Amino acid sequence: MSLNLKDLAYEKRVEKGLADNFMRQAVSSAQERLKKGRLSEAEIIGNWEEWRSLGAQIRNHTLNHLDYYLTQLSDNVAKRGGKVYFAEAKEEANDYILKVIKARNGQKIVKSKSMVTEELGLNRVLEKEALEVVETDLGEWILQLDEDPPSHLVAPALHKNKAQIKDTFESKQDYTGTDSPAELTAFARQQLRKEFLSADIGITGCNFAVAESGSTTLITNEGNARLVSSLPDTQITVMGMERIVPTWEELDVLVTLLTRSAVGQKISTYLTANTGVRLEDEVDGPEDYHLVIVDNGRSKILGTEFQEALNCIRCGACSNVCPVYRHIGGHAYNSVYSGPIGAVLSPLLDGYENHQELPHASTLCGACTEACPVKIPLHEQLVMHRQKMVELGMSSKSEKVAMQGFAQWASTPSAYKLSAHFARTALTRWIKAEQINHGPGPLKAWTDSRDFKAPSKQTFRSWYKKRAKEGVKK
Repeated sequence: MSLNLKDLAYEKRVEKGLADNFMRQAVSSAQERLKKGRLSEAEIIGNWEEWRSLGAQIRNHTLNHLDYYLTQLSDNVAKRGGKVYFAEAKEEANDYILKVIKARNGQKIVKSKSMVTEELGLNRVLEKEALEVVETDLGEWILQLDEDPPSHLVAPALHKNKAQIKDTFESKQDYTGTDSPAELTAFARQQLRKEFLSADIGITGCNFAVAESGSTTLITNEGNARLVSSLPDTQITVMGMERIVPTWEELDVLVTLLTRSAVGQKISTYLTANTGVRLEDEVDGPEDYHLVIVDNGRSKILGTEFQEALNCIRCGACSNVCPVYRHIGGHAYNSVYSGPIGAVLSPLLDGYENHQELPHASTLCGACTEACPVKIPLHEQLVMHRQKMVELGMSSKSEKVAMQGFAQWASTPSAYKLSAHFARTALTRWIKAEQINHGPGPLKAWTDSRDFKAPSKQTFRSWYKKRAKEGVKK
Protein backbone atom coordinates (compact mmCIF):
# COMPACT_ATOMS: atom_id res chain seq x y z
CA MET A 1 0.00 0.00 0.00
CA SER A 2 1.36 3.41 -0.94
CA LEU A 3 1.79 6.23 1.56
CA ASN A 4 -1.35 8.35 1.77
CA LEU A 5 0.02 11.76 0.86
CA LYS A 6 -3.36 13.33 1.62
CA ASP A 7 -2.54 13.00 5.31
CA LEU A 8 0.51 15.21 4.88
CA ALA A 9 0.75 19.00 4.79
CA TYR A 10 1.37 20.58 1.39
CA GLU A 11 5.07 21.21 2.05
CA LYS A 12 5.57 17.57 3.06
CA ARG A 13 3.70 16.32 -0.01
CA VAL A 14 5.95 18.45 -2.19
CA GLU A 15 9.04 17.09 -0.43
CA LYS A 16 7.83 13.53 -1.03
CA GLY A 17 7.30 14.29 -4.69
CA LEU A 18 10.71 15.88 -5.09
CA ALA A 19 12.34 12.87 -3.40
CA ASP A 20 10.58 10.32 -5.65
CA ASN A 21 13.11 10.03 -8.44
CA PHE A 22 11.21 7.37 -10.36
CA MET A 23 8.00 9.40 -10.35
CA ARG A 24 9.81 12.50 -11.56
CA GLN A 25 11.53 10.59 -14.35
CA ALA A 26 8.26 8.90 -15.35
CA VAL A 27 6.39 12.20 -15.42
CA SER A 28 9.16 13.95 -17.33
CA SER A 29 9.30 11.16 -19.93
CA ALA A 30 5.51 11.09 -20.29
CA GLN A 31 5.34 14.87 -20.60
CA GLU A 32 7.86 14.89 -23.42
CA ARG A 33 6.13 12.03 -25.24
CA LEU A 34 2.61 13.43 -24.89
CA LYS A 35 3.67 16.98 -25.70
CA LYS A 36 5.47 15.79 -28.82
CA GLY A 37 2.41 13.83 -29.93
CA ARG A 38 0.11 16.83 -29.39
CA LEU A 39 2.36 19.20 -31.32
CA SER A 40 2.81 16.68 -34.14
CA GLU A 41 -0.96 16.23 -34.54
CA ALA A 42 -1.51 19.98 -34.34
CA GLU A 43 0.96 20.46 -37.18
CA ILE A 44 -0.71 17.74 -39.26
CA ILE A 45 -4.17 19.22 -38.85
CA GLY A 46 -2.73 22.56 -39.98
CA ASN A 47 -5.14 25.16 -38.64
CA TRP A 48 -4.90 24.11 -34.99
CA GLU A 49 -5.49 27.60 -33.58
CA GLU A 50 -8.75 27.82 -35.50
CA TRP A 51 -9.82 24.49 -33.97
CA ARG A 52 -8.91 25.79 -30.50
CA SER A 53 -10.92 28.96 -31.06
CA LEU A 54 -13.92 26.94 -32.26
CA GLY A 55 -13.62 24.62 -29.25
CA ALA A 56 -13.59 27.61 -26.90
CA GLN A 57 -16.63 29.11 -28.64
CA ILE A 58 -18.55 25.84 -28.30
CA ARG A 59 -17.74 25.50 -24.62
CA ASN A 60 -18.53 29.16 -23.87
CA HIS A 61 -21.84 28.97 -25.76
CA THR A 62 -22.84 25.78 -23.96
CA LEU A 63 -22.06 27.17 -20.50
CA ASN A 64 -23.91 30.40 -21.25
CA HIS A 65 -27.00 28.35 -22.14
CA LEU A 66 -26.42 25.43 -19.79
CA ASP A 67 -29.95 25.40 -18.35
CA TYR A 68 -31.44 25.02 -21.83
CA TYR A 69 -29.17 22.17 -22.88
CA LEU A 70 -29.50 20.29 -19.57
CA THR A 71 -33.29 20.44 -19.91
CA GLN A 72 -33.07 19.20 -23.50
CA LEU A 73 -30.74 16.39 -22.46
CA SER A 74 -32.98 15.35 -19.58
CA ASP A 75 -36.08 15.28 -21.78
CA ASN A 76 -34.38 13.19 -24.45
CA VAL A 77 -32.97 10.69 -21.93
CA ALA A 78 -36.49 10.24 -20.54
CA LYS A 79 -37.88 9.68 -24.05
CA ARG A 80 -35.47 6.76 -24.45
CA GLY A 81 -36.56 5.12 -21.20
CA GLY A 82 -33.84 6.51 -18.93
CA LYS A 83 -34.16 8.20 -15.57
CA VAL A 84 -32.38 11.48 -14.77
CA TYR A 85 -31.38 12.71 -11.34
CA PHE A 86 -29.90 16.16 -10.66
CA ALA A 87 -27.64 16.12 -7.60
CA GLU A 88 -26.77 19.46 -6.06
CA ALA A 89 -24.22 18.00 -3.64
CA LYS A 90 -22.04 14.88 -3.74
CA GLU A 91 -23.97 13.36 -0.84
CA GLU A 92 -27.17 13.52 -2.88
CA ALA A 93 -25.48 11.85 -5.85
CA ASN A 94 -24.05 9.05 -3.70
CA ASP A 95 -27.36 8.48 -1.93
CA TYR A 96 -29.24 8.21 -5.23
CA ILE A 97 -26.74 5.78 -6.73
CA LEU A 98 -26.84 3.63 -3.59
CA LYS A 99 -30.64 3.69 -3.68
CA VAL A 100 -30.66 2.45 -7.29
CA ILE A 101 -28.22 -0.36 -6.50
CA LYS A 102 -30.24 -1.54 -3.51
CA ALA A 103 -33.50 -1.37 -5.47
CA ARG A 104 -31.94 -3.68 -8.07
CA ASN A 105 -30.48 -5.96 -5.39
CA GLY A 106 -27.03 -5.20 -6.78
CA GLN A 107 -24.00 -6.84 -5.21
CA LYS A 108 -21.14 -6.41 -7.67
CA ILE A 109 -20.44 -3.13 -9.45
CA VAL A 110 -18.01 -2.70 -12.33
CA LYS A 111 -16.83 0.81 -13.14
CA SER A 112 -15.05 2.45 -16.04
CA LYS A 113 -12.67 5.37 -15.47
CA SER A 114 -14.53 8.35 -14.05
CA MET A 115 -13.05 11.48 -12.50
CA VAL A 116 -16.41 12.69 -11.22
CA THR A 117 -17.01 9.49 -9.20
CA GLU A 118 -13.53 10.01 -7.71
CA GLU A 119 -14.69 13.51 -6.84
CA LEU A 120 -17.76 12.05 -5.13
CA GLY A 121 -15.76 9.45 -3.20
CA LEU A 122 -18.30 6.96 -4.54
CA ASN A 123 -16.23 3.80 -4.09
CA ARG A 124 -15.82 4.40 -0.36
CA VAL A 125 -19.55 4.99 0.04
CA LEU A 126 -20.44 1.74 -1.75
CA GLU A 127 -17.80 -0.32 0.03
CA LYS A 128 -19.15 0.83 3.41
CA GLU A 129 -22.40 -0.87 2.39
CA ALA A 130 -20.50 -4.15 1.83
CA LEU A 131 -20.85 -3.84 -1.94
CA GLU A 132 -18.09 -5.12 -4.22
CA VAL A 133 -16.74 -2.39 -6.50
CA VAL A 134 -14.25 -3.16 -9.28
CA GLU A 135 -12.42 -0.51 -11.31
CA THR A 136 -11.91 -1.93 -14.81
CA ASP A 137 -9.63 0.64 -16.43
CA LEU A 138 -6.19 -0.97 -16.22
CA GLY A 139 -4.54 1.96 -14.47
CA GLU A 140 -7.47 2.47 -12.10
CA TRP A 141 -7.59 -1.26 -11.28
CA ILE A 142 -3.89 -1.24 -10.36
CA LEU A 143 -4.44 1.77 -8.10
CA GLN A 144 -7.52 0.22 -6.51
CA LEU A 145 -5.58 -2.92 -5.65
CA ASP A 146 -2.79 -0.80 -4.17
CA GLU A 147 -5.21 1.61 -2.42
CA ASP A 148 -3.52 4.51 -4.19
CA PRO A 149 -5.24 7.59 -5.71
CA PRO A 150 -4.80 8.63 -9.37
CA SER A 151 -2.01 11.09 -10.17
CA HIS A 152 -2.93 12.18 -13.71
CA LEU A 153 -6.20 12.96 -15.50
CA VAL A 154 -5.52 10.63 -18.42
CA ALA A 155 -2.82 8.23 -17.12
CA PRO A 156 -3.87 7.61 -13.49
CA ALA A 157 -1.02 5.16 -12.69
CA LEU A 158 1.69 7.25 -14.32
CA HIS A 159 3.71 7.28 -11.09
CA LYS A 160 4.13 3.48 -10.95
CA ASN A 161 6.66 1.28 -12.72
CA LYS A 162 6.28 -2.31 -13.92
CA ALA A 163 8.15 -3.75 -10.93
CA GLN A 164 5.76 -2.03 -8.52
CA ILE A 165 2.76 -3.27 -10.53
CA LYS A 166 4.16 -6.80 -10.50
CA ASP A 167 4.53 -6.64 -6.70
CA THR A 168 0.93 -5.42 -6.37
CA PHE A 169 -0.39 -8.25 -8.56
CA GLU A 170 1.64 -10.81 -6.59
CA SER A 171 0.39 -9.65 -3.20
CA LYS A 172 -3.22 -8.93 -4.16
CA GLN A 173 -3.98 -11.31 -7.05
CA ASP A 174 -1.54 -14.24 -6.59
CA TYR A 175 0.27 -13.36 -9.80
CA THR A 176 3.23 -15.61 -10.63
CA GLY A 177 4.51 -14.12 -13.88
CA THR A 178 7.25 -11.66 -14.81
CA ASP A 179 7.22 -7.86 -14.96
CA SER A 180 6.76 -7.89 -18.73
CA PRO A 181 4.14 -5.23 -19.59
CA ALA A 182 2.50 -7.61 -22.09
CA GLU A 183 2.30 -10.38 -19.51
CA LEU A 184 1.00 -8.05 -16.80
CA THR A 185 -1.66 -6.68 -19.14
CA ALA A 186 -2.74 -10.15 -20.26
CA PHE A 187 -3.12 -11.20 -16.62
CA ALA A 188 -5.20 -8.10 -15.84
CA ARG A 189 -7.42 -8.75 -18.86
CA GLN A 190 -7.99 -12.34 -17.74
CA GLN A 191 -8.92 -11.31 -14.21
CA LEU A 192 -11.17 -8.44 -15.23
CA ARG A 193 -13.10 -10.50 -17.77
CA LYS A 194 -14.48 -12.54 -14.86
CA GLU A 195 -15.65 -9.36 -13.17
CA PHE A 196 -17.50 -8.10 -16.25
CA LEU A 197 -19.40 -11.37 -16.64
CA SER A 198 -20.48 -11.56 -13.00
CA ALA A 199 -21.45 -7.91 -12.38
CA ASP A 200 -25.04 -6.77 -12.07
CA ILE A 201 -24.43 -2.97 -11.99
CA GLY A 202 -22.29 -0.90 -14.37
CA ILE A 203 -21.18 2.63 -13.53
CA THR A 204 -19.48 4.91 -16.06
CA GLY A 205 -18.45 8.50 -16.29
CA CYS A 206 -19.21 10.70 -19.27
CA ASN A 207 -16.85 12.57 -21.55
CA PHE A 208 -19.69 14.48 -23.18
CA ALA A 209 -23.46 14.18 -23.20
CA VAL A 210 -25.23 15.10 -26.44
CA ALA A 211 -28.31 17.21 -25.68
CA GLU A 212 -30.09 16.68 -29.03
CA SER A 213 -30.26 12.88 -28.65
CA GLY A 214 -29.96 12.23 -24.92
CA SER A 215 -26.78 10.23 -25.52
CA THR A 216 -23.69 9.98 -23.33
CA THR A 217 -20.26 9.27 -24.79
CA LEU A 218 -17.12 7.54 -23.55
CA ILE A 219 -13.78 8.17 -25.24
CA THR A 220 -11.28 5.47 -24.29
CA ASN A 221 -8.34 3.38 -25.42
CA GLU A 222 -9.48 0.23 -23.62
CA GLY A 223 -12.56 -1.88 -24.29
CA ASN A 224 -13.60 -1.97 -20.65
CA ALA A 225 -16.01 0.97 -20.90
CA ARG A 226 -18.04 -0.80 -23.58
CA LEU A 227 -18.28 -3.94 -21.45
CA VAL A 228 -19.29 -1.91 -18.38
CA SER A 229 -22.03 -0.14 -20.34
CA SER A 230 -23.36 -3.15 -22.26
CA LEU A 231 -23.20 -6.28 -20.07
CA PRO A 232 -24.89 -5.37 -16.72
CA ASP A 233 -28.67 -5.02 -16.75
CA THR A 234 -28.44 -1.78 -14.78
CA GLN A 235 -26.24 1.09 -15.92
CA ILE A 236 -25.59 4.33 -14.07
CA THR A 237 -23.84 7.19 -15.87
CA VAL A 238 -22.41 9.96 -13.69
CA MET A 239 -21.53 13.29 -15.30
CA GLY A 240 -20.51 16.74 -14.18
CA MET A 241 -23.25 19.17 -15.21
CA GLU A 242 -20.92 21.04 -17.59
CA ARG A 243 -19.89 17.97 -19.63
CA ILE A 244 -22.41 18.51 -22.40
CA VAL A 245 -22.55 19.57 -26.07
CA PRO A 246 -25.58 20.75 -28.05
CA THR A 247 -25.32 18.36 -31.03
CA TRP A 248 -23.17 15.64 -32.59
CA GLU A 249 -21.52 18.28 -34.76
CA GLU A 250 -20.03 20.03 -31.72
CA LEU A 251 -19.04 16.66 -30.28
CA ASP A 252 -16.99 16.02 -33.42
CA VAL A 253 -15.01 19.21 -32.85
CA LEU A 254 -14.34 18.54 -29.17
CA VAL A 255 -13.34 14.91 -29.73
CA THR A 256 -10.90 16.09 -32.40
CA LEU A 257 -9.36 18.43 -29.82
CA LEU A 258 -9.49 15.98 -26.92
CA THR A 259 -7.77 12.98 -28.44
CA ARG A 260 -4.98 15.02 -30.00
CA SER A 261 -4.39 17.07 -26.86
CA ALA A 262 -4.53 14.14 -24.45
CA VAL A 263 -2.31 11.51 -26.07
CA GLY A 264 -1.48 12.77 -29.57
CA GLN A 265 -3.98 10.49 -31.35
CA LYS A 266 -6.21 11.38 -34.27
CA ILE A 267 -8.96 9.38 -32.60
CA SER A 268 -9.09 7.13 -29.56
CA THR A 269 -9.48 3.38 -30.00
CA TYR A 270 -13.07 3.46 -28.76
CA LEU A 271 -15.71 6.16 -29.01
CA THR A 272 -18.82 4.72 -27.38
CA ALA A 273 -22.23 6.37 -27.43
CA ASN A 274 -25.00 5.12 -25.13
CA THR A 275 -28.60 6.19 -25.61
CA GLY A 276 -31.24 4.98 -23.18
CA VAL A 277 -32.27 1.40 -22.38
CA ARG A 278 -32.01 -1.76 -24.46
CA LEU A 279 -34.67 -1.95 -27.15
CA GLU A 280 -36.59 -5.12 -28.01
CA ASP A 281 -34.48 -5.91 -31.07
CA GLU A 282 -31.14 -5.22 -29.32
CA VAL A 283 -28.98 -7.92 -27.76
CA ASP A 284 -26.99 -5.86 -25.26
CA GLY A 285 -27.27 -2.73 -23.18
CA PRO A 286 -29.11 -2.07 -19.92
CA GLU A 287 -32.77 -2.64 -19.18
CA ASP A 288 -32.53 -0.01 -16.43
CA TYR A 289 -30.62 3.22 -17.17
CA HIS A 290 -29.90 6.18 -14.89
CA LEU A 291 -28.12 9.45 -15.62
CA VAL A 292 -26.86 11.30 -12.54
CA ILE A 293 -25.99 14.92 -13.29
CA VAL A 294 -23.71 16.38 -10.61
CA ASP A 295 -23.47 20.02 -9.56
CA ASN A 296 -21.26 19.85 -6.43
CA GLY A 297 -20.27 23.51 -6.58
CA ARG A 298 -20.24 24.00 -10.34
CA SER A 299 -23.29 26.27 -10.46
CA LYS A 300 -21.51 28.67 -8.08
CA ILE A 301 -18.73 29.08 -10.66
CA LEU A 302 -21.14 30.02 -13.46
CA GLY A 303 -21.25 33.75 -14.10
CA THR A 304 -18.03 34.42 -12.20
CA GLU A 305 -14.57 35.34 -13.41
CA PHE A 306 -13.70 31.64 -13.15
CA GLN A 307 -16.47 30.32 -15.42
CA GLU A 308 -14.03 29.41 -18.20
CA ALA A 309 -12.50 26.77 -15.90
CA LEU A 310 -15.67 24.74 -16.52
CA ASN A 311 -14.73 24.61 -20.21
CA CYS A 312 -12.16 21.94 -19.33
CA ILE A 313 -12.48 18.74 -21.42
CA ARG A 314 -10.16 16.71 -19.14
CA CYS A 315 -7.38 16.12 -21.65
CA GLY A 316 -4.50 16.67 -19.22
CA ALA A 317 -2.56 18.77 -21.75
CA CYS A 318 -1.90 21.44 -19.12
CA SER A 319 -0.26 18.89 -16.81
CA ASN A 320 1.82 17.61 -19.71
CA VAL A 321 3.62 20.95 -20.04
CA CYS A 322 3.62 22.17 -16.42
CA PRO A 323 7.10 22.49 -14.84
CA VAL A 324 5.63 22.32 -11.33
CA TYR A 325 3.68 19.11 -12.02
CA ARG A 326 6.84 17.66 -13.57
CA HIS A 327 8.71 17.98 -10.28
CA ILE A 328 6.09 17.33 -7.58
CA GLY A 329 3.70 14.88 -9.31
CA GLY A 330 -0.07 14.64 -9.10
CA HIS A 331 -0.43 13.47 -5.50
CA ALA A 332 1.09 16.68 -4.14
CA TYR A 333 -2.06 18.54 -5.23
CA ASN A 334 -4.18 16.58 -2.72
CA SER A 335 -7.09 16.66 -5.15
CA VAL A 336 -8.80 14.47 -7.74
CA TYR A 337 -7.85 17.15 -10.26
CA SER A 338 -4.11 17.75 -10.41
CA GLY A 339 -1.91 20.00 -12.53
CA PRO A 340 -2.81 23.58 -13.52
CA ILE A 341 -6.52 22.84 -14.04
CA GLY A 342 -6.59 21.21 -10.61
CA ALA A 343 -4.93 24.27 -9.08
CA VAL A 344 -7.77 26.37 -10.55
CA LEU A 345 -10.74 24.01 -10.05
CA SER A 346 -10.00 22.47 -6.66
CA PRO A 347 -10.29 25.69 -4.63
CA LEU A 348 -13.52 26.49 -6.48
CA LEU A 349 -15.11 23.09 -5.77
CA ASP A 350 -13.70 22.41 -2.29
CA GLY A 351 -12.95 25.88 -0.94
CA TYR A 352 -9.78 27.88 -0.35
CA GLU A 353 -9.46 26.53 3.16
CA ASN A 354 -8.69 23.08 1.72
CA HIS A 355 -6.52 24.15 -1.22
CA GLN A 356 -5.07 27.58 -0.47
CA GLU A 357 -1.58 26.45 -1.54
CA LEU A 358 -2.56 25.35 -5.05
CA PRO A 359 -2.90 28.78 -6.75
CA HIS A 360 0.72 29.34 -5.69
CA ALA A 361 1.88 25.99 -7.14
CA SER A 362 2.69 27.65 -10.44
CA THR A 363 5.46 29.61 -12.11
CA LEU A 364 2.84 31.52 -14.11
CA CYS A 365 4.86 30.72 -17.23
CA GLY A 366 1.65 30.41 -19.29
CA ALA A 367 2.55 27.05 -20.87
CA CYS A 368 -0.73 25.56 -19.62
CA THR A 369 -2.79 28.28 -21.26
CA GLU A 370 -0.90 27.81 -24.51
CA ALA A 371 -1.50 24.04 -24.45
CA CYS A 372 -5.19 24.13 -23.47
CA PRO A 373 -7.28 23.02 -26.48
CA VAL A 374 -10.22 25.22 -25.44
CA LYS A 375 -8.14 28.27 -24.50
CA ILE A 376 -8.81 28.42 -20.77
CA PRO A 377 -6.60 31.28 -19.45
CA LEU A 378 -5.28 29.08 -16.65
CA HIS A 379 -2.32 31.18 -15.52
CA GLU A 380 -4.51 34.28 -15.40
CA GLN A 381 -7.08 32.45 -13.30
CA LEU A 382 -4.35 31.40 -10.88
CA VAL A 383 -3.45 35.06 -10.46
CA MET A 384 -7.15 35.86 -9.85
CA HIS A 385 -7.21 33.18 -7.13
CA ARG A 386 -4.23 34.79 -5.43
CA GLN A 387 -5.87 38.20 -5.60
CA LYS A 388 -9.13 36.85 -4.24
CA MET A 389 -7.42 35.15 -1.29
CA VAL A 390 -5.74 38.43 -0.37
CA GLU A 391 -9.08 40.23 -0.61
CA LEU A 392 -10.58 37.58 1.69
CA GLY A 393 -7.86 38.23 4.25
CA MET A 394 -6.23 34.84 3.77
CA SER A 395 -2.67 36.14 3.48
CA SER A 396 -0.50 35.86 6.60
CA LYS A 397 0.67 38.81 8.66
CA SER A 398 4.27 38.11 7.70
CA GLU A 399 3.32 38.20 4.01
CA LYS A 400 1.50 41.51 4.46
CA VAL A 401 4.49 43.01 6.27
CA ALA A 402 6.85 41.66 3.59
CA MET A 403 4.75 43.11 0.76
CA GLN A 404 4.48 46.47 2.50
CA GLY A 405 8.21 46.49 3.02
CA PHE A 406 8.82 45.54 -0.60
CA ALA A 407 6.52 48.32 -1.80
CA GLN A 408 8.35 50.86 0.36
CA TRP A 409 11.76 49.64 -0.82
CA ALA A 410 10.82 49.44 -4.52
CA SER A 411 9.34 52.95 -4.47
CA THR A 412 12.41 54.52 -2.80
CA PRO A 413 15.20 55.02 -5.40
CA SER A 414 17.97 55.47 -2.86
CA ALA A 415 17.09 52.25 -1.02
CA TYR A 416 16.84 50.35 -4.28
CA LYS A 417 20.24 51.60 -5.49
CA LEU A 418 21.92 50.83 -2.17
CA SER A 419 20.60 47.26 -1.96
CA ALA A 420 21.51 46.57 -5.61
CA HIS A 421 25.04 47.80 -4.92
CA PHE A 422 25.58 45.55 -1.88
CA ALA A 423 23.49 42.53 -3.01
CA ARG A 424 26.42 40.45 -4.18
CA THR A 425 28.49 41.22 -1.10
CA ALA A 426 25.64 40.21 1.20
CA LEU A 427 25.15 36.91 -0.60
CA THR A 428 28.81 36.02 -1.15
CA ARG A 429 28.84 33.03 1.25
CA TRP A 430 26.01 31.35 -0.73
CA ILE A 431 27.44 31.95 -4.22
CA LYS A 432 29.06 29.01 -6.01
CA ALA A 433 29.89 29.05 -9.72
CA GLU A 434 27.75 32.18 -10.12
CA GLN A 435 24.71 30.41 -8.65
CA ILE A 436 23.15 30.82 -5.20
CA ASN A 437 22.80 27.45 -3.48
CA HIS A 438 20.53 27.04 -0.45
CA GLY A 439 20.17 30.78 -0.01
CA PRO A 440 19.05 32.58 3.15
CA GLY A 441 15.57 33.59 4.23
CA PRO A 442 12.96 33.84 1.45
CA LEU A 443 15.50 32.51 -1.08
CA LYS A 444 15.87 29.18 0.68
CA ALA A 445 12.66 27.53 -0.57
CA TRP A 446 13.52 28.49 -4.15
CA THR A 447 17.23 27.64 -4.09
CA ASP A 448 16.77 24.28 -2.35
CA SER A 449 15.40 22.86 -5.59
CA ARG A 450 16.16 25.43 -8.30
CA ASP A 451 19.07 27.50 -9.50
CA PHE A 452 19.15 31.20 -8.71
CA LYS A 453 21.64 33.31 -10.62
CA ALA A 454 23.96 35.32 -8.43
CA PRO A 455 23.83 39.12 -8.63
CA SER A 456 26.26 40.53 -11.17
CA LYS A 457 29.62 41.78 -9.97
CA GLN A 458 28.75 45.10 -11.54
CA THR A 459 25.31 46.73 -11.45
CA PHE A 460 23.79 48.11 -14.62
CA ARG A 461 23.91 51.66 -13.25
CA SER A 462 27.63 51.48 -12.43
CA TRP A 463 28.36 49.89 -15.81
CA TYR A 464 26.40 52.61 -17.58
CA LYS A 465 28.15 55.41 -15.70
CA LYS A 466 31.56 53.90 -16.45
CA ARG A 467 30.66 53.48 -20.11
CA ALA A 468 29.41 57.07 -20.32
CA LYS A 469 32.66 58.42 -18.81
CA GLU A 470 34.78 56.37 -21.18
CA GLY A 471 32.68 57.67 -24.08
CA VAL A 472 33.28 61.26 -22.99
CA LYS A 473 37.07 60.70 -22.75
CA LYS A 474 37.13 59.27 -26.28
